[in-house]
Amino acid sequence: MHKHTLLVCKSCNRSSEELPENQPADGTRLIEQLNALGVEQMYSLDLRIQPVGCLWTCGSPCAVAFSAPGKPTYLFTNVPADDTAAALLQFGELYLKSKTGNIPWQQFPQVLQEVSIAKIPTMSR
Repeated sequence: MHKHTLLVCKSCNRSSEELPENQPADGTRLIEQLNALGVEQMYSLDLRIQPVGCLWTCGSPCAVAFSAPGKPTYLFTNVPADDTAAALLQFGELYLKSKTGNIPWQQFPQVLQEVSIAKIPTMSR
């Protein structure tokens, strides 16, 4: 069972126009890229990539969140669908290796320093 999860909104789309049936939403494309890289880099053993129907950030797509028990959750919005999968997996590696889940902003991959970020504290019991 995976302890760490990368939630990815599969319905996110940066364009306000409806997509043709044969064109996947930006979020779906991002999931496909993450899955391809995750398998190649073997992150899938420790980090589950979980598509979700909606993360309710429709005004700021694409949205992804890193979550794990006992660690803060990181929510990234306005994530470009193209060319960010490797950066997300790089952040995921930092998150996996951190015992507390606290990642200094300066260590975020450059592309993730340029998007909207929320750090949601760990729930105390």
